[in-house]
Amino acid sequence: MAIARKIAYNIVFNSFLKVLTTVALSLLSIRLITGYLGKEGFGDYTTILAFFAFFSAIADLGISAVTVREISREGSDEEDILSRVVSLRIFSSLALFLLVPVILFFFAYPFSVKLGIWITSGAVIFSSFSLFLNGIFQKNIAMDRVAMVEFFGKLAQVGAVFAVVSFDLGFLAIVSTLVISLIFNATLAFVLSRKYVRFAFIVDVAYWKKFLHESLPLGGSALITFFYFKLDAILLSILQGSAAVGIYGVAYKVMENLTFFPAMLAGLILPLLARSVFTDKEKFRDIADTTFRVFLIVVVPIIIGGIFFSSDIISIVSGSGFEESVVVLELLLLSLGFIFFGHYFNMMLIVGNLQKKLMKTLLFVAILNISMNLFLIPKYSYLGAAIASVLTEFSVVTLTGFLVYKFLDYKPSFGKIWRVFLAGLSMAAFLYEFHGALPFIVAGFLSVLVYLFALWAVRAVTSQEITELFSKKPTVFVPQEEIV
Repeated sequence: MAIARKIAYNIVFNSFLKVLTTVALSLLSIRLITGYLGKEGFGDYTTILAFFAFFSAIADLGISAVTVREISREGSDEEDILSRVVSLRIFSSLALFLLVPVILFFFAYPFSVKLGIWITSGAVIFSSFSLFLNGIFQKNIAMDRVAMVEFFGKLAQVGAVFAVVSFDLGFLAIVSTLVISLIFNATLAFVLSRKYVRFAFIVDVAYWKKFLHESLPLGGSALITFFYFKLDAILLSILQGSAAVGIYGVAYKVMENLTFFPAMLAGLILPLLARSVFTDKEKFRDIADTTFRVFLIVVVPIIIGGIFFSSDIISIVSGSGFEESVVVLELLLLSLGFIFFGHYFNMMLIVGNLQKKLMKTLLFVAILNISMNLFLIPKYSYLGAAIASVLTEFSVVTLTGFLVYKFLDYKPSFGKIWRVFLAGLSMAAFLYEFHGALPFIVAGFLSVLVYLFALWAVRAVTSQEITELFSKKPTVFVPQEEIV
């Protein structure tokens, strides 16, 4: 019962703060930046953020996911593990920072863009440290702390952006606001983490080698994921120029700010699945089935509401001059739906110690994505990149779902999903009737109420079901290689 309440609290609190961060702060930040930089300038800024994601994926080396798994195991020495892993994370980030100028030599970007990329590569040190600390909160089902850190960090960034715009400090000052935000995040996350565990900084090369043997396949997966998730912006910048990246980037930032939902849910559920995947198949299926329905319950209103309000959203986020971003956003919202379930199946493969098979699958998808982008971007520009994103995420769900079925003998139960779609249909019918007749905020709020009432009416998921699921006695996690 206590675990169920804790998970429910984390979901509600995280969702509230994240929506507040996304709606009130992230969108305000984008509006300030697009208005200040214009299409070309925002395109350059988006390109820099894409490289930041690339460097973050390299520096991670799969360490985050394996850290959560290791400290979640029964009887693990949490402080000892964290002390050795945090040193590895910082070392990998510093090494990357020194290599970035060599990497940038092969790109023909303006000097300001190259310098901006190098500045943000230094921020990877702080983002890596924050991500490492998130593992502590995740293990203790305290993701509300992560939401708080992100909220106050975003608040600091918006304040910095406002100052840059007010005093007209220029493009590189806008880029530097990301660094300010990440330094703040890392500091606050470190202070909050001391409540749960205290660790030192231990250099242990032998332990690093052993740990990297487990984490590198996941690190490869994260890097491959970048290639099909962020490479489109870089390819657009090379093949179509900054204006096209700016149009695509506005819609992409809106979609990207919603991807926290699947990541958050997967982070909360992963430790529970890890405890039961090899020892209690019935509980594993119960958790997985309920998670599948929760993912569906969250994604349906996001896609429906997003499509109805896409024009309003782009207008609020960027103002005039970015009207072409509306259709891009509609396509990317379809991609978001697949991203949810890509997270779902990826999570299950990780807890099943199938990260090597996951990496091979994602490598295939990355090659497919690059091929589609190279074919579609020259013909359709930013629309081609959006279409490639939809097809790529659909491929991820299909292939990873097959792996879960084949190696974990699991497929989601579809018994109650018609109830979720019925609730979504009620929401869509309401918006079809009243969208445009009511103010944007009022129509959106009322449509969510209609959806929630419909979910309750058809009993898509009950509080008793979730309570019974998570109040079961946890079992000990046993790695697959120890099962005979």
